[in-house]
Amino acid sequence: MTVSAIVVWSVWVAFALFLAVLYIYRSSLTRDEEDQIFLDESFDHEKAHQAAIAARVAKVEPLVRMARWLVVAMTVVVIGYYVRDVMLQLHIMQ
Repeated sequence: MTVSAIVVWSVWVAFALFLAVLYIYRSSLTRDEEDQIFLDESFDHEKAHQAAIAARVAKVEPLVRMARWLVVAMTVVVIGYYVRDVMLQLHIMQ
């Protein structure tokens, strides 16, 4: 394995681990989230708690989307690297 392949794979693994950590963090935030509507005023404390959870998840969501796109982009780079390598070995490209 060449140095450039190691670098490409290392960057891909770093992005994938970052995405995995964000998914785990988001799932730990949504663990206490409930899918119900609070109609009575006596449940205002629950309503506030659920709103706080939703606000934290909303803060994490842009990072999740960015990390997902970074992993997709690095996957394309990895595939492109190996396609280029095959083309060089077959003398299709110089």
